[in-house]
Amino acid sequence: MFRHLLVPLDGSRLAEAALVPTAALARRLGARVTLLHVLERAAPQTVHGERHLTRAEDAEVYLRAAAATLESGGMTVERIVDGEMTDVARTIASRAASLHADLIVICTHGEGGFRELLFGSVAQQVLGGGAIPVLLVHPTAGPPQPFVCRTILVPLDQTAPSEAALPAAASLARALTAVIVLSHVVPTVTTMPGERGAAATLMPTAAAAMLDAEVERAAGYLQNLIPRLTGDGVDAQARVERGEPVQALLALVDARQVDLVVMATHARAGMAAVWTGSVAARFLPRVSVPVLLVRTPAD
Repeated sequence: MFRHLLVPLDGSRLAEAALVPTAALARRLGARVTLLHVLERAAPQTVHGERHLTRAEDAEVYLRAAAATLESGGMTVERIVDGEMTDVARTIASRAASLHADLIVICTHGEGGFRELLFGSVAQQVLGGGAIPVLLVHPTAGPPQPFVCRTILVPLDQTAPSEAALPAAASLARALTAVIVLSHVVPTVTTMPGERGAAATLMPTAAAAMLDAEVERAAGYLQNLIPRLTGDGVDAQARVERGEPVQALLALVDARQVDLVVMATHARAGMAAVWTGSVAARFLPRVSVPVLLVRTPAD
């Protein structure tokens, strides 16, 4: 499924955190890699405290050094410098489409503009304009740690659009010999949102009974998906969690030592995902492991 990985790099050392999972995935998937640097018109002097690359020659030297770390592992790496662009996000999206890339790997470093660019413009434009998944990688302090993926979490909301994440998760699980954990979060009486929460406080006993029934339905829904994955040779498990969705998912990532989260998104309003209340928009900035965003089918 993933045979060509596109990695946009902005010239900073922090951005190179994306190279670690890229190398691991390329080796296991047998994929080729394209490194991309976009020279931004009227760019600032520095990016994340480092000199901003403003000349094609400097960008070539930078990409050549970055490619060497991948080529030493026997991978095929192409380097592209696009120059004097006013819209970096649109350029990346356009390049991904023209190169027929099937996965874009982006580091989510930085604060303010570039972070907003990554979480908003790039991912939204790429996912909104096509079906190319985007892998968001969070850098860690200190030397880069090897990317090892043993457990993949797939949050679902009991709708068909959220299941768009399953084929990508299954493909990676097979290549990486990882187990998939399917999860659905059912709120408690005290964590029910909006009008439902207000009503629950007035009738807590009835609300608790309703939520208990919802837990059973969610468990049945997840169990019915398991054969779809095990039939493809993937080890899969189901987990129904209770509580506020973001907190419950973050706790599950820690408890199960999740290495990768795969989730579907409409890509319509930033990182607002399938769930009501934009769970993904609040979950993404707080999770520390890589997250693969997959575009849902057209409504």
